[in-house]
Amino acid sequence: MVNALILAGDEDSNGQPKALLKIKSMYMIEYVIKALRESGVISKIYVTGNEALNEKISDIVDGFIKSNGSIMNNIRNSIKQIGDYNNPILICTSDIPMVKGEAIRDFVKRCEEMGLDVGYPIIDKRLNDDKYPEVKRTYVKMKEGVYTGGNIVYINPKVAENCTKKAEQLIEYRKKPLKMGQVLGFSFLLRLAFGILPVKDVEKKICSMFQVKGAAIATPYPEIGNDVDKEADIDFVNKYIS
Repeated sequence: MVNALILAGDEDSNGQPKALLKIKSMYMIEYVIKALRESGVISKIYVTGNEALNEKISDIVDGFIKSNGSIMNNIRNSIKQIGDYNNPILICTSDIPMVKGEAIRDFVKRCEEMGLDVGYPIIDKRLNDDKYPEVKRTYVKMKEGVYTGGNIVYINPKVAENCTKKAEQLIEYRKKPLKMGQVLGFSFLLRLAFGILPVKDVEKKICSMFQVKGAAIATPYPEIGNDVDKEADIDFVNKYIS
């Protein structure tokens, strides 16, 4: 079985948790918790956020961890507090209310079958456009097609400390092309920029850098990547959610 950690530290302009946004009759985070429970592959569910969130959802999760600092810091701190290094952990955001249990189950099962340390879902633009034509997402052109990323990550907690620290370095270098080139290689960046880089090459680069067995999982469930971060997204979700 897999544990789950929901990252719910984002707040609105009034300091209220975005996870408590009401969509129809439920808080946004409740849809995510419901999907995790219904997946049949999750053992315990933990949430990291502020006390206002804890007061609302503490009775429907297995543990609450007060958020502090960056996303990567919250991931490291939460994994330490959970203290279970024998089972993988599924990290997800609280803003994907359209996700269903079958999508989570499919993703986790495929990661388990491949024996991964790190699994990350990618979504083909054609799939998203066919199912949700009005959705606007940020896409990256690869050799095989055009993809966007999902809002969940499967990770072996034993590698999380090293992975998050290296991820922080990449985030720090994102506006420093020279340093980023030194880390990733200029040939790699050029092929990525021109949209001719194969997904497998990205996987190899990440696995080598982070010293893990990882893979990009092409999921058939675009809901994994359809997050709510602006007013228009709420109208979209209300249209499709049941």
